[in-house]
Amino acid sequence: MYICKHQIMTYKETLDYLFAQLPMFHRIGAEAYKANLDNTYALMDVLKQPHSKFKTIHIAGTNGKGSTSHMMAAVLQEAGYKVGLYTSPHLKDFRERIRINGKMISQQKVVDFVDKHKKHFDKIQPSFFEWTVGLAFDYFAEKKVDIAIIEVGLGGRLDSTNIITPELYIITNISFYHTNLLGNTLGAIAGEKAGIIKKDIPCLISERTFETEEVFIDKAKKEFAPLFFTEDLIKVKVVKQIFKKGNLNLVYKVSSSKKEMLCDLPGTYQTKNIATIYAACAILNSFSDFKIGLTDIEKALTKVTETTGLKGRWQVLNNKPLVIADTGHNEAGIKEVLKNIKQTQYKNLHIVLGVVNDKDVNAMLSLLPKKATYYFCKASIPRALDEKELQLLAAKHKLKGATYKTVKQALADAKKITHKDDLIFVGGSTFTVAEVV
Repeated sequence: MYICKHQIMTYKETLDYLFAQLPMFHRIGAEAYKANLDNTYALMDVLKQPHSKFKTIHIAGTNGKGSTSHMMAAVLQEAGYKVGLYTSPHLKDFRERIRINGKMISQQKVVDFVDKHKKHFDKIQPSFFEWTVGLAFDYFAEKKVDIAIIEVGLGGRLDSTNIITPELYIITNISFYHTNLLGNTLGAIAGEKAGIIKKDIPCLISERTFETEEVFIDKAKKEFAPLFFTEDLIKVKVVKQIFKKGNLNLVYKVSSSKKEMLCDLPGTYQTKNIATIYAACAILNSFSDFKIGLTDIEKALTKVTETTGLKGRWQVLNNKPLVIADTGHNEAGIKEVLKNIKQTQYKNLHIVLGVVNDKDVNAMLSLLPKKATYYFCKASIPRALDEKELQLLAAKHKLKGATYKTVKQALADAKKITHKDDLIFVGGSTFTVAEVV
């Protein structure tokens, strides 16, 4: 705790101050977005340029960047390195955003950082995300990590993390998301993501698509940056999904091997991220001083959640009935979720659904199955769409169900009326999932 104006502040009070004083995009939306890096550079000046004191890997994209970031951290840790990991948003605890070798930053470090720099916050007026980037970089520099995996918050070009000069850039899936800020075509969105690419630094693109390929090629040429597409280096396919110790695991094969391997992050969409990890490690072995063996990759992927604390990716919450939660929350993410639902055995389908109010909700609802019982609910954040309004929108797509004021209430009701062989899926937004995992 610390003393501010003769009043003792606890960790909780420190976070309350930051939530109240500094706009947080994931809670209030676009008004928290800063379309320049001025505040971040000002914070780095105050903190004496911590971002220049450790090596990094920078990961952007619409879908898959969170899983890829956690996988990459797990692999480098397995290879013997001290690894920082910066991601957003958090599910339960703010400190999930900042980890070293899987361990969250301490509450005391957060309190001490705010205590020391509050006067600078008052002057610079950073967003919640900007000050969090400052905290992460300061922490990683202080703890002398060998390398830090830095996940982009939003976009890329104007994201607060885009002040680093990494060993490698990774750009995952590009799809429609935050179109009011990033553009309403895939090419425009890809252009914002490509904004992280800098001179002479290798860049790996997870997916090659007609709409985005030339954007990345042109940017890489301009920066003289070696450019790679994952599919040119390696392919991964799903063999099956199995339960192991009560958790669902993905069994996969890579193109260069007949051996079946295990990943503790289930969901067939993870094959794209797994392939990207193999490709990224090959690039690091060629272009950096970091050396990663195949056994490091294989071992790390069997225990990503244990190593890094990642949650909410096709996560099994209960077995009978089967309850699965996934944070997929845009059109591309929901399509991947539906592929997994299709491959899951169940008698009846129940969907606990809560969304935020600044997404293209109709595009999501148009994809959802009509043969399901819905439980429309509202996560406890300002951006969450009212459950009754969601029900009305869903009715236009012939989706039927009752409304609930909370996510937990919706899930509890679903469990009461489901058969033991039914499937309950919980999703629609990160914040919906956060309240039940």
